[in-house]
Amino acid sequence: MRLVPPHGGGQLNELLLTGAAHKDASALAKTLPQVRMTSRETCDLIMLGIGAFTPLEGFMGHADWEAVCKTSHTAKGLFWPIPITLSAAEEQANGIMIGQQVALVDDESNEIMGILKVTEKYAIDKELECKAVFQTNDPEHPGVQKVMEQPPINLAGPVQVLSEGEFPKKYKGLYMRPSETRAIFEQKKWHRVAAFQTRNPMHRSHEYLAKIAVEILDGVLIHQILGKLKPGDIPAEVRAEAINVLTDKYFHKDTVIQAGYPMEMRYAGPKEALLHAVFRQNYGCSHLIVGRDHAGVGDYYGPFDAQYIFDQVPESELQTRPLKIDWTFFCYKCEGMASMKTCPHGKDDRLLLSGTKLRKMLSDGDDVPKEFSRPEVLEILKKYYAGLKASEKVEVKLHKAATGG
Repeated sequence: MRLVPPHGGGQLNELLLTGAAHKDASALAKTLPQVRMTSRETCDLIMLGIGAFTPLEGFMGHADWEAVCKTSHTAKGLFWPIPITLSAAEEQANGIMIGQQVALVDDESNEIMGILKVTEKYAIDKELECKAVFQTNDPEHPGVQKVMEQPPINLAGPVQVLSEGEFPKKYKGLYMRPSETRAIFEQKKWHRVAAFQTRNPMHRSHEYLAKIAVEILDGVLIHQILGKLKPGDIPAEVRAEAINVLTDKYFHKDTVIQAGYPMEMRYAGPKEALLHAVFRQNYGCSHLIVGRDHAGVGDYYGPFDAQYIFDQVPESELQTRPLKIDWTFFCYKCEGMASMKTCPHGKDDRLLLSGTKLRKMLSDGDDVPKEFSRPEVLEILKKYYAGLKASEKVEVKLHKAATGG
């Protein structure tokens, strides 16, 4: 058996330049007009650079943007669920000629991250994109907010990537490219690998999901997001420390790998679950663990909408498939972890678990039951919350699924 091929059936399309090509392009970039990128756009550029967005060549033009919004495919028929775009202010876009090269600059670090050859400039229907991607135009949705705040003109074209930003240094040993995880899987002779997506430290329910995958596949990639999150989420370095202690003490050796990837959450629920599967295929994963409310926020999506959406996508278009697992919890009568499919008891016997609920309890200084999270994990998280100022603690709103209502 072999690992699943990169998305699109070919080789990894790594747009990050090296050697003499990098040196020459870096010198050229310093002479070009600059387009500043948001942190989300910078992360998307890095994903293009490392091959995580294979087979894309750059930022999408209007035909691809519209086709992806309306059909979850590019104009040429490649399955792709969320537009990958770059926007610019109208005044700046008017000064850029078609065919011109521009330097792409991270808005926060001021680092030149790449070069874009502009092949197209176009305006978009933001309402259409929000409805297509997030299934809502509610301005309170964090993903909708970001789209609506974008400048009005998109710039499209192929890119050359010059930098991975702060990620390799800041997250040394955690940040990995698709070529690196693939090499590890091959070395371990893992061919059927599940990705476990997380933006939270792992509590007992997460642990249970990963162990189900370990039972039936060759291994699990615990794959955490390293880009910006919404206020109140726990930083990646704290999550990594908590996950390391969990896997060291409670997982069999050589069954899991922890890695991180340089993207921001869209909080797009079902559509984001599909994007997670697309780039996990590039990372070499045959499966994506999809539990309750995958990539969701608030009450915008049903608890299992992210599972149902995969039923609409044939394996010929997306080879990384969902490992669908029901709502999991600790049952006091079962005396262990269980799911809605395996536990015959009532809700009064169940401790319902969620990352949102755990953050709420930690932020409020409440005692956390030992059945909710491993004590070694809680020790790390309590230390983190104890070090926060009151002004840094963000109120966590529990939605219906998180409270078990």
